[in-house]
Amino acid sequence: MPCIYCVEDDENIRELVAYALESQQFETQTFADGESFYKVLEKKIPDLVLLDIMLPEEDGLSVLKKLREHADTKEVPVIMLTAKDSEYDKVLGLDSGADDYVPKPFGIMELVARIKALLRRTENRADTTDDGEKLIAGSIALDTKRHIVLVDGERINLTLKEFELLHLFMENQGQVFTRDQLLNRIWGYEFDGESRTVDVHIRSLRMKLKEAGNMIETVRGVGYKIGD
Repeated sequence: MPCIYCVEDDENIRELVAYALESQQFETQTFADGESFYKVLEKKIPDLVLLDIMLPEEDGLSVLKKLREHADTKEVPVIMLTAKDSEYDKVLGLDSGADDYVPKPFGIMELVARIKALLRRTENRADTTDDGEKLIAGSIALDTKRHIVLVDGERINLTLKEFELLHLFMENQGQVFTRDQLLNRIWGYEFDGESRTVDVHIRSLRMKLKEAGNMIETVRGVGYKIGD
């Protein structure tokens, strides 16, 4: 039974999320702030964390940073829950190490779908054999076995979704992927409500790759590709 922790200061949202996840056979614990979350985290590491960006005392981005800096939690999938709508805030969350985000107000079934999809992707990555491959595109080198990306020899830290996007592009250099195809291939579901999900992740990926990010091209009216 996968274990999900939800850190959210709104009691109504906590109760709704807990009810929905428990009905889907997830072990669930909820927390109103980072302090109570840290205490339980010392006893048990969850399979996934839902993390509100607007928390009392310590905000969600600060909590996320601590998760990513600690050896025991740096690989735990994190979905940010945010009431902020600007693309900058979403990119900031992804750049800080979040794997996905869900803007409020959100549909509970969409949230459950995203959780299941992210858990599947994480499980598939853990089951990958040692027969990894190395891909090259310009100055970008990607090692699937070690889950490492280098740009001009410098290691770049990517979230799971960013890594999978880059991997897909580099495996299929020159091929254009629509947003719907990317949602299906990377997120594992089709959802029409949050059309900016792919765009925000692409933006964050380009920023982290710096000048090499220009290789990820926008094909107007279609989608994205990485140049030949």
